[in-house]
Amino acid sequence: MTAALEAWYERLSAAVLEEVPEAVELRRRLHADPRLSGEEEDTAAAVVAALGVGPGHETAITGRVVRVLKGTTPTVALRAELDGLEVREATGVPWAASGGVMHACGHDVHLAALVAVCRAVRQVGGPAPVLAVLQPREEGEPSGGRDVAESGVLDDEDVGAAVAVHVQPQLPAGVVAATHGPVNAAVDEVLITVRGRGGHAAYPHTTHDPVQALAAVITALHTQVVARVDPVVGAVLALTVLEGGAVFNVVPDTARVRGGLRTMRAEDRELLHAAIEEVARHTAAAHGCTAVVDIKVSDPVLNNDPALARAATPWLERAGLEADDTFRSFGSDDFAHFCAARPGLMLFLGVEGGAVDAAGKRPGLHSPRFLPGDDTVRQAALALLGGYLGAAGTLGEVAPPRV
Repeated sequence: MTAALEAWYERLSAAVLEEVPEAVELRRRLHADPRLSGEEEDTAAAVVAALGVGPGHETAITGRVVRVLKGTTPTVALRAELDGLEVREATGVPWAASGGVMHACGHDVHLAALVAVCRAVRQVGGPAPVLAVLQPREEGEPSGGRDVAESGVLDDEDVGAAVAVHVQPQLPAGVVAATHGPVNAAVDEVLITVRGRGGHAAYPHTTHDPVQALAAVITALHTQVVARVDPVVGAVLALTVLEGGAVFNVVPDTARVRGGLRTMRAEDRELLHAAIEEVARHTAAAHGCTAVVDIKVSDPVLNNDPALARAATPWLERAGLEADDTFRSFGSDDFAHFCAARPGLMLFLGVEGGAVDAAGKRPGLHSPRFLPGDDTVRQAALALLGGYLGAAGTLGEVAPPRV
């Protein structure tokens, strides 16, 4: 914590707090009118208008990048996600979304926090140049994060580091995780198709039942595949969608299962791809069937830069937030593509996800009842500010603000 950065913190934190009330109103407007992945033009336009520094330019089709502060040193990119989810909201607040789309993952909070920080920087300046990245399609494919990272915009805008914040109800409210190294898992979509010989269900001896074979495949995958990874590191295989026959008395020719594989290391990802193929194929064969495995590679592991994580921590604590350096999860986020291209830092902000239900539980991410309180915007903005100051300190010598 240099004297120059301390002076910038004093100036910027005060400016951020002045912006919070308007940012909260923006959050509510965005929450009430969300857009699905790939349809975020209206959301991007609303956020650009709130930034008040010009239209910027398009990225990844429906996203936008906006230069907030120019300078001679490398730029800090502050990223937030534009899209909502295909979830029918059940929070009951007056500003709930009325259609079948909802900001059930906190993207409304992230966008509002980004606007508060960027408007503060626009008002009082900052220790490093700033680029606002309004990223589309975090929840969908093709990945907006991958498209932005591969578009050349990070080179064109001289981005030296990227920072993001994400609400996380798995953490206590007010805690911010700035963990170094792998913090989110790589994720791949798995589709297994088992083919047998269908027929009349009354004559099983004339069929090779792919449903029965698929059930055995699923059991074998859960017992044999993830066990090949060091349990200290871990992996997750979640098989969540089953498709089989249509009527009770017909054995179908084909049955399918779809799910996701999540890993924390590249070597485990490669190992488990092969293991899924091996186990599925041999188990199906034991039932007189065949199995075809299709694995669609998606986001890589999200690796937080150690220097950025260490540099941000004092500013998080300075803002009155409790810093944590241990939290990791098997969730995934396509900010991982930014972190693969530049030093990056994803900060996780602990929140209460909404009202307690009859079982005494609060809603989590992607729940139709997920609704962090308005003060989350303030906390997220201060966390993002801490990440920005930490990144600025790693990118070069920081001059103090002009008096």
